[in-house]
Amino acid sequence: MLKLSRRLQKIADYVTEGSRIADIGSDHAMLPVYLLQSNKCPSGIAGELNEGPYEAARKQAADAGLSKRLAVRQGDGLAVLQPGEADTVTIAGMGGSLMSDILEAGAQAGKLSGVQELVLQPNVGEDTVRRWLRHHGWYLAEESILEEDGKIYEIMRAVQTPDAAELNIELYDSSFLKAKLNEGEGTAVLFQMGPHLLRRPTAVLRHKWRLELEKQERICKQLAQSELAESERKLQKFRAEMNVTREVLQCLPTDIPSSN
Repeated sequence: MLKLSRRLQKIADYVTEGSRIADIGSDHAMLPVYLLQSNKCPSGIAGELNEGPYEAARKQAADAGLSKRLAVRQGDGLAVLQPGEADTVTIAGMGGSLMSDILEAGAQAGKLSGVQELVLQPNVGEDTVRRWLRHHGWYLAEESILEEDGKIYEIMRAVQTPDAAELNIELYDSSFLKAKLNEGEGTAVLFQMGPHLLRRPTAVLRHKWRLELEKQERICKQLAQSELAESERKLQKFRAEMNVTREVLQCLPTDIPSSN
């Protein structure tokens, strides 16, 4: 059986047992191969746009003796999926904006019909994905943050449920934060930093946002050297965002585990 990285293993752990899996942007199809080898999923679809990774995925499926249970297809995003073919869709290792575009295009084309679960791992732009999920009536049931090989990853599991609207109102209620935030800032913070992650903060979450503050500070120093009015506006915007992040981090409990 394949041994997965910590990142892929967490994604696999989030997949509901017995679900038919569709892994979009599957690369070498390691995730669906593992899920089928472990018998967690009865069947799967691996979708890949580019020729090289598509061929690599086909070889991986064939070498594992799974060609009859794992359909490897070449196509753009959810175009490889027919309505009703999958219960769970996984997408990992791309930017949140692209991921949201893929989900939007798939939703518009009816490709998410029958899908009950999304397991998503955006490399950046996690807030964009959270906003897409809420706007389209998905409930963010779980999320984790972990560090592996010097990189920090956030992994989300969203589900279709009749009471998603009520659950989302509760999930994105920022009243649990003790930070002094202006109206609207609380919800924006939850989209940005993760509603579950902030409720159960870890050392990795703190580390991620300390690094982000350091990056923003470097940008601010560069902007401060410019005499352009636009640079001044950007500088003020960055400063305001940094103040909110610091305020939130300061209000989080300190006796926290190292990871989710």
